[in-house]
Amino acid sequence: MDKRNLAFGKTNFILLAAGVAVIIAGFLLMSGSGTTEQTFNTDIFSATRIKVAPVVTFIGFVSIIIAIIYKPKENNKKKTEE
Repeated sequence: MDKRNLAFGKTNFILLAAGVAVIIAGFLLMSGSGTTEQTFNTDIFSATRIKVAPVVTFIGFVSIIIAIIYKPKENNKKKTEE
């Protein structure tokens, strides 16, 4: 397949993978043990779960949007040779 027919370049795929990794990290920060009927776990109200993890996840989603929109600069040599 010709590289000119692809929608994304190598940089776009790297940025997409980084964004997905950040989102996964955000969801892992949100995870943990919950509260049962027998015990109450106050860890569900920690700053990591309520503040940090949603911000990390949001940054991951924004980085994916940027990766989709990003258009690498074309090299002028390739244009003149064709």
